[in-house]
Amino acid sequence: MFGPISCELANIDLGDERLNRRSRSVIEKLAADTEASVNASFETWGDTLAAYRLLDNARVTHEAVLEPHYQATRERMAQQKVVVIAQDTTDMDFSKHPPKDAGCLTKPNRFGFYNHTQLATTPSGLPLGLVGVTLFDRDAESLGKANKRRHLPIAPKESIRWLEGYRRANVLAQQCPNTQVVSVADREADMHDIFQEAEQLRGEAGTPSADYVIRSKENRRLDERVPPAEHNSRNAVYRKLYDEVPRSPVRYRTEISLPATPKRKARQAKLEVRARSVTLKYPKNRPEMENVPCQMVHVREVGRTTTAESDNKGEANIEWWLLTSLPVNTRKEIERVIQYYRARWQIEVYFRTLKTGCRVEHIQLETMARLKNCLAFYQIIAWRVLCMTHLSRVQPDLPCDEVFTDSEWQSVWHIVTRKPVPAQPPALGEFTKLLASLGGYNNRKNDPPPGPQTLWTGMRRMLDFAIAWQLFTMASKELCINDRFPPARE
Repeated sequence: MFGPISCELANIDLGDERLNRRSRSVIEKLAADTEASVNASFETWGDTLAAYRLLDNARVTHEAVLEPHYQATRERMAQQKVVVIAQDTTDMDFSKHPPKDAGCLTKPNRFGFYNHTQLATTPSGLPLGLVGVTLFDRDAESLGKANKRRHLPIAPKESIRWLEGYRRANVLAQQCPNTQVVSVADREADMHDIFQEAEQLRGEAGTPSADYVIRSKENRRLDERVPPAEHNSRNAVYRKLYDEVPRSPVRYRTEISLPATPKRKARQAKLEVRARSVTLKYPKNRPEMENVPCQMVHVREVGRTTTAESDNKGEANIEWWLLTSLPVNTRKEIERVIQYYRARWQIEVYFRTLKTGCRVEHIQLETMARLKNCLAFYQIIAWRVLCMTHLSRVQPDLPCDEVFTDSEWQSVWHIVTRKPVPAQPPALGEFTKLLASLGGYNNRKNDPPPGPQTLWTGMRRMLDFAIAWQLFTMASKELCINDRFPPARE
């Protein structure tokens, strides 16, 4: 299922076999030390120059580099019963060293671009790979004009990326007909366009389509009218989503573990869960659209008092309004919707791995084309680090040579344990802790499993050990041969 990282580019087609081979070599070198600069990733100036020429080649594009990885991801998806596709956007800030043709972010003096990524995972959170990446920026003249674009059709807006992401999920559902595909997104994707398109696709018999779970942002109108006796308006008044759903009976109560984030400490949260079917009325400013039936799951944290101070630290009670095309008739179905939404957290960890572990915002290249080409390699590398982190948790008994080469795991084992290399490779869960110890992981009795940061630091040191291990192994073999067959005397 997962091989060496160069396997992700096994089917790359850059129009020249030499470029294909070089791309596989480049990703191996960059992956060996995720925090190193492009220069520091290569041993000789000739190799460095070859990498720069690859990034600058007209045949090499961000999409062309990622396409074979997309193919590999689809193959992994086809082996799963259910796949969650989380989509989200992060900014890539290169203001300190912008390329000469860089666009803007939120301000004229903030240079870079936005990275909208779709990450496929299992419901338990195992990252299967990327399935789509959209990069875009802004020009200085368009800044501060969001209100003027509010009433425009969706096609020319940046928000079209969310609808296109859902459409890509539908294509994947058709390519993997035996896999249920669920598109998951946070509040920015709360768009009537997605709900309407999903409903239309559901009406096409025989065509697989993706379901969705989207966290609500807007207190949308329902198709239920408020009786005239309950309001003073001359116009029709409709009931609102956030008013009606809390009136529904509590379906069940539960408790979940919330992971630590930069804004929140890890804690146990007691939850109250409601769910019901609703029909969303079309937006007021878009009367050409249709009403759409869907389901709402309301998750609210209870039994915890917050203060203004705790809210400022991001520790306010959680409350999720989840709109979905999935059924919510039973507790099991409701729990499934919540599980799919929580799997979305992996894309947040992915972005952190990309920025902190791979240090992509520190890349210094002259043009945006070169920068985006380089980013494509690191996006695959970041997925790989995240995948190994999760794989060691969900499949700890997997032999570690399914993920690492012999020189990698053998060198780390010998150096960390100071014991002879075993005849059989250790389990992945055991080896991952050894690898993470090279990155500062203490492996104490009550410590949680190692995270991406200790792993990518350990992997950087593993490279040096693996190279030395290969050299010493080769030298030992040569000594053995010379001892058995000494050179003839003249």
